[in-house]
Amino acid sequence: MPIADLSHNALIAITGDDATAFLHGQFTNDVEALKAGGAQWNGWCSPKGRLLATFPLVKRPDGYLAMLPADIAPAIAKRLAMFVLRSKVKIRDASAEYERHGLAGPDAAAIARELEGQDGVVVTALGSDLFVVLAPPNDPRIAALKGRLPAAGAEAWQHAMIQAGIPTIVGATQEAFVPQMANFELIGGVSFKKGCYPGQEIVARTQYRGGLKRRMALAHVDAAAAPAPGQSVYSAEFGEQSAGTVVNAATAPGGGYDLLVVAQIESLRQGNLRLGSPDGAPITIRAYPASEAAQQ
Repeated sequence: MPIADLSHNALIAITGDDATAFLHGQFTNDVEALKAGGAQWNGWCSPKGRLLATFPLVKRPDGYLAMLPADIAPAIAKRLAMFVLRSKVKIRDASAEYERHGLAGPDAAAIARELEGQDGVVVTALGSDLFVVLAPPNDPRIAALKGRLPAAGAEAWQHAMIQAGIPTIVGATQEAFVPQMANFELIGGVSFKKGCYPGQEIVARTQYRGGLKRRMALAHVDAAAAPAPGQSVYSAEFGEQSAGTVVNAATAPGGGYDLLVVAQIESLRQGNLRLGSPDGAPITIRAYPASEAAQQ
């Protein structure tokens, strides 16, 4: 099992007396229910209910840490700060305060347990076999761990996230999906019992009134070049009109590329998606929500 360098992600710290109430009114999950030392998936939506970011939110003694792609983090922090108004909330870039590493695989939980509770180290579970480890720069405990485990980079971590069905919103896919399109409620990233947040009415309407036409699937493609987030996919049912969008992609261990793709449910059922154009490389669907598959 490798240890992955997650320095391609940034950390945003949100602190202050009103931090909990402020974030509860902004994000998709029940921040008020988050216990000290715990973490939960969260999203931040536009007023139209479209995801601007997806990220793990960690509760610390002095506030919260949100980890999200470095390419969108500054803009997200700046936009979030616009809503602080008179609240006692401070938002800052905390990336320099922690090294960021990922553990993935069947042995990840055991290694994470070794680190839990150690002073200055933050261990966050993103799934049963996925953990993020935050530690002070040049921490000897992390150096010792690196001596035991092979190193991995951003793509290996992205592949683990894809296999777990966890979407990462990047610049090219901001405002492309309501949370349910990206199966975000299925990984526990949306609370339907909390109060209002930006886009909440649209997200709730999608959940309770139905009409969801697109879902996210785990897929594979043997293409000449790596699929890019935001790239369109096509199917016979929709002709020259895009049938969906690539969310994330990574090189597959056996060749080709594994990807998460949001596409028309009908196209997922037919299994005839193609990458980039109606005659592009065929996409093989590996899995998508059981509730949709059951309707075949």
